[in-house]
Amino acid sequence: MASGVIYNIQRYSTHDGPGIRTTVFMKGCPLACWWCHNPEGRDIKPDHSIAASRCIGCGECEEACPEGAALLTPDGPIVDLDHCIHCGACAEVCPTEARSLIGREISVDELMLEVGKDRIFYEESGGGVTFSGGEPLMQLEFLLAALEACRESCYHTVVDTSGSASMDTLERVAAEADLLLFDLKHMDDAVHRRYVGASNVQILENLSQLAKMGQDVWVRLPLIPGVNDDEQNIDATATFLASLEKQYPLHLLPYHRVGSDKYRRLGKPYPMAGLEPPSEEQTAVIAEHMRSYGIEVRIGG
Repeated sequence: MASGVIYNIQRYSTHDGPGIRTTVFMKGCPLACWWCHNPEGRDIKPDHSIAASRCIGCGECEEACPEGAALLTPDGPIVDLDHCIHCGACAEVCPTEARSLIGREISVDELMLEVGKDRIFYEESGGGVTFSGGEPLMQLEFLLAALEACRESCYHTVVDTSGSASMDTLERVAAEADLLLFDLKHMDDAVHRRYVGASNVQILENLSQLAKMGQDVWVRLPLIPGVNDDEQNIDATATFLASLEKQYPLHLLPYHRVGSDKYRRLGKPYPMAGLEPPSEEQTAVIAEHMRSYGIEVRIGG
């Protein structure tokens, strides 16, 4: 039985494809975007999260940890990541849920029981199931098995991807999914490497190939002030999209700080601290400029 590692199942989602959807967030991602609002999705292993304000200093976590990695300090609870084996023992005994383990293994059958609870909403709204992350393509066999199970249940399926995978992998997923949400970050490879941690060459080639195949795609551009919202990159992005053999709608996703507190709980630095989101006016100007290239532009998911 195929199984995968997920960290959340979000019900009643309206920003991850058409209609009302259930979004399955899968762990593991090959990229390291500075603005990532789901840092708990990067590592395929479970992540240790700490809500220090909930800690009452009872010490039960220290006693339960088999490796001595769950520690209490004068500044609050911490985890020694060099020794933590992600067993979850400390989280299980914490009476206030100050400690939690993010990520769990789930079978396709178990997943289908979960998403099946929302069938009526899919049918009434034209929604379905979206696989997001992280990067779902990193758990390819589980993803394909889940997509097949959704198809057998007549659920519309969406896969949200960075496009950072082999074309063979994308083709296999595209053959099973009804729609791909394809993220673009930056057109300049050097800038892409700096802020995303990988080249964009394969990503752009993959999107071009998907267009040649006629695959249904919504392109999404996270709008990050000072990173990819300059006129040169906006023009380069619009020119590239306008040149594709199939024209795709573009969704502008203005930067937000919703996920910034997750970094603190995970014990990780937030690279975009202090960055202000773009104003509605700035976003509207960029959207209108890109429409001048003949592209259908929407603001939001």
